[in-house]
Order: sequence, then C-alpha cells, then structure tokens
Amino acid sequence: MLFNSWIFVVFFVVVLSIYYVLGPTKLRIGWLLAVSYFFYGWLNPLYPVLLAYATLFSYGITFLMMRSSHQKGWLALGVVNGLFLLGFFKYGIFVVDNLNWLFARWGISLTLRKPGVLFPVGISFYTLLIIGYLVDVYRKKIPPEKNVIRYAAFTSFFPYLLSGPIERAQNMLPQLTAARRFSVTNITEGLSLFVVGLFKKTALADFLAVYVARIYGDPGHFTGLPLLLATYAFAWQIYFDFSGYTDMARGAAKMLGVNLMLNFKNPYLATGLGDFWRRWHISLSSWIRDYIYFPLAGRTIAANIRSYLAMIAAILLAGLWHGAAWTFVIWGAFHALGRAFTRELEMTDFYKDRIPKVVKQFFIFHWVCLSWIFFRADTVKDAMTVLKGIFSFTAADPRLSLVAILFVLLVWIYQYLMESRYRRFLEYPTVRVVLMLVMILYMVFFNTEGYEKFYYFRF
Repeated sequence: MLFNSWIFVVFFVVVLSIYYVLGPTKLRIGWLLAVSYFFYGWLNPLYPVLLAYATLFSYGITFLMMRSSHQKGWLALGVVNGLFLLGFFKYGIFVVDNLNWLFARWGISLTLRKPGVLFPVGISFYTLLIIGYLVDVYRKKIPPEKNVIRYAAFTSFFPYLLSGPIERAQNMLPQLTAARRFSVTNITEGLSLFVVGLFKKTALADFLAVYVARIYGDPGHFTGLPLLLATYAFAWQIYFDFSGYTDMARGAAKMLGVNLMLNFKNPYLATGLGDFWRRWHISLSSWIRDYIYFPLAGRTIAANIRSYLAMIAAILLAGLWHGAAWTFVIWGAFHALGRAFTRELEMTDFYKDRIPKVVKQFFIFHWVCLSWIFFRADTVKDAMTVLKGIFSFTAADPRLSLVAILFVLLVWIYQYLMESRYRRFLEYPTVRVVLMLVMILYMVFFNTEGYEKFYYFRF
C-alpha cells in the first residue's frame, strides 16, 4: 500500500475517522497497532510475522536487561538478534556471492547455497529503531515500556514503518500515551504536509525518474551531457522521492496528532559535508552519530586518530546500510574520505568567512552528485562507465526536459527563500493555500502516469 495511491487514501480516511471516534487512549493505541499491521501485511503477509518477532524479542530483552546484573550481555543479545535478522534478509545473498567468489579465486571447491530472496520492506528502519530503544533503555535515558501494545504500536507505527524517519522512543512513546483531541489545526497542517510530499513524489521525482532510468539503464549508449544531466536529475529525484515520503509520513502522523521529526532541511544548500549530513536524512545521520560514532570515538570533539577512524567507519556503515552492493560501500567511502579531508578545514575562520557561501555550496553539491553516481548505478562497472562518459560530448546528445529543469530551479529558489529574510512571506496562510492549490491542480492535469515505488523502499 503506497502513500501515493487511492487505496491508501481510502485506508487513511477510515483509520482517521475511527481513531477520533474511539475515546479512550488504550483503544486508540490498539487501533493504531491493528491498522499498522494490516498496512504492513498488505505488502506481504509474512512481513508482520517478522516484525512481531523483532518486537516481542526486544520487549522481553529490556526486562531481562533491567532485572539482571549482566545488563551489557542482554543488550548485546538484543542488538545481535536485530543485526542477524537484518543481515540474513538483506545481506545474505551479498555475503554468499562474495564468499563464493573468494572460494573460486583461492581454488577452494566449495559453493555456498544462497539464502531466500525475501526482503521485508522497512526492515532497515525498524531494526535501527528497535536497537536505538534497547540502547536508550540500557543507558537509562528512558524506562522500559511496560505496555506491550504501546511498545508494539511504537515499533510498527505505519506512517514511518516503511521508510522512516527513524524515530526515538523519547519522542514517540509519550505521544502514544497522551490523550489526543480532534484538532482542525492538526488536520489542515497535516494535509498541507501530505499534499506537498505527494507533489514532490508524483510530479517531480517520478517525472525525473523517467529520464534517469533511460540513461542509467544503459549508460554505455550515452556520453557527455545526457550522463551529466541524468546525474543531476537523480540527485533531485532521490531528494524529492525521499523527502516527499517523509513529508507524507509527517503529514499523516500530524493528522493523528503525532509529531514526527524533521528529516530533511534543504540539503543541497549545505556549505560543507558535515553540514550536508546535518540536513540530509537527519534521523539516520543522528542515529549513526549517537549509536555508532560516539561509542567508537568517545564524546569528544578532539580531532584525533580515534575520532577520524570512528567517523570513517560510521559513514562506511551508513553506506552499507543503504544496500547490499559494493556501489553503496563506494558511495559511503566517497562521503567518509571527503568528510575526513574537509573536517578541520570547515571549522577554520578562513573557510567560514573568506570563501563565498555560493562557492562552498557549488562544491558540496557537486561532490554529493559525484557520489550519487555510485548510489544510482546498478554495478560498479556501470558507475565507471558513467564517470568516463560524462567527459565525452557529442552533438546528438538528448536533452533533459526543460520542464524538469524549470521545476528543479523553482524548488532551489524556494529553498533559498526559506533560508532568507523572506521566509515569513512563504509562511503566510494565504501563500501556503495558493501553493497547495497549484500543486493539486498540476497533479490532476499533468501527473506522471502510473505509480512509482518510493526509492528508499529498496533499503
């Protein structure tokens, strides 16, 4: 069940109506749990089974952990269980393929059997959510949730279940406990967010995806300009796609009276790689910072070898988290090495004050686009073909639609205005209503045919 489908609209209207008809909070939480599992099972009836196992196992671990003198051991068991599930279902084939390749190279007559191909959508997101909860309970940041229904609703809340944001228990559990009254403000603000996200997805991301798929589907047949434009187009496609999903998730949750965290903050206006990761997929980058980087580096800002190694390891793991392929490892390596070389530079007065902001933004945007080549390419070979072909131009190169270019420019201008003194003008209710009506009219009359799955569903 995709957010950008009529079946979801019908589903959500029913969910929202009954949610506010139910008075007591306990009934509402039970309703949210039921509809979340129905929503997840719509994709595959086996998905909720795995989610239920992960939820109940971690629920039990927290109580064993709190009642034992060996808390670290129980925490390790809970984390290992989550990583095993993620590793088996997401990385099993990747690991076996690479081991078989090594065996063949070493002359070992052994071929491992590949595991099944079931890859539950959302497993990467709810695994991190559960691990974050276990660690926070261990650190005594939060008490263990005693109510299993409320905890299960937290791990399965359908707006963020498939592609985040990766929420924290500190934010979500109190909201699930609080009594929510029907609010016109929540409905209008949530609906506005949802429409913006839908527009990003169907009118922008899916439109750019047509060109990107054509070029990256067979990069050897193109050179120069189309490869360059396709790379730029993909940078905006994945932004519109993922931020569009997040906006719809936040909008749906807002209509239910729940506030989800901001996941994107104009990332292509970043003035440094560190700044980029404070703006892009904020829930993942902050999760990696809190649960991987700080434990490895220690809570210090000192630029020592340990902190650099921890930073590189954390970003490489972020790359691998996105997919079981060497292309994602290389993508992570681009960001890890780029961050390592620019970390100290970005903190100097020379970089902050002497280098023009637009120059820094230009450099960071193109470094990110360079890394996106490996993120989008099907294989490392295809990525290298794109890199080589970008610098070869022919007169017969196809051009990206001028409409697509116009859309990107308009969004970029909008982002600049949102970070300028004109922000207040864009926040006027009249302006927001007019923009929302324009987006709705465009989607009605000029929408891309067919539904495209969200790009991050594959992660």
